[in-house]
Amino acid sequence: MNAKGRVHKFGDNVDTDVIIPARYLNTASHKELAAHCMEDIDAQFVNKVQEGDIMVAEKNFGCGSSREHAPIAIKASGISCVIASTFARIFYRNAINIGLPILECDEAAKEIKDGDTVSVNFDTGVITDETTGKTYQAEPFPEFIQNIIQKGGLINSIL
Repeated sequence: MNAKGRVHKFGDNVDTDVIIPARYLNTASHKELAAHCMEDIDAQFVNKVQEGDIMVAEKNFGCGSSREHAPIAIKASGISCVIASTFARIFYRNAINIGLPILECDEAAKEIKDGDTVSVNFDTGVITDETTGKTYQAEPFPEFIQNIIQKGGLINSIL
């Protein structure tokens, strides 16, 4: 399992209210959630993001409310992977539950720049910044989490 795309970079403490503002939580449409993803921190995000792109942030990504809407909005926007220094624990589990790959790697999160092209090998945990040539090592997913992600989320993995 691999991902490759252009980086959209964010800082520390990106909370779920920034990822998908509460005013849009009255819909279950993934497409509608994606249309408003990150708009309060980057109004042009939805116009810039392309299928397969990668989101990079620093510490405590996904803090705040435990809503599943946040990782759904990110995944539905086209993001193939989120890399951060650390994730809020409930966001981490929600992301895995909906099949959004996320990796913790402090060095990569701090050094990778907005606009860089990054590839990720989920089997080995190797993150490569193809713009700079630098590689980083994240903890690879265990087989059971790879299975959940490959099948598009927890529910699909048990059906």
